[in-house]
Amino acid sequence: MKQPKTGAACPPADARPDLRPVEGKGADEELAELTKALGHPARVKILRLLAMRESCVCGELVDELPLAQSTVSQHLKVLKAAGLIRGEISGPRTCYCLEPRVLRRLKALIGAL
Repeated sequence: MKQPKTGAACPPADARPDLRPVEGKGADEELAELTKALGHPARVKILRLLAMRESCVCGELVDELPLAQSTVSQHLKVLKAAGLIRGEISGPRTCYCLEPRVLRRLKALIGAL
């Protein structure tokens, strides 16, 4: 697999624990929104690709996926709207990183099922 070029190191993630409840109506709605964002195999693959990197990925995700640039952009938009990734503008590109705090939250919500 071709290794994409990387950008700067991702900004430090918020390491504080998420103390919100993992059960109840609010938690159920939150879990539904996060899992909806993961409801396409391409978005899961994007998260896996970002997880393999220690720095932001700037635009090279298209080389790793059998999808058009516009389709990858739409998937990134969904993941970013759900909070699973963040995009940092770096010159003419946007570099993407995982959002660890949201991923930890997703794990906690799933673990409470």
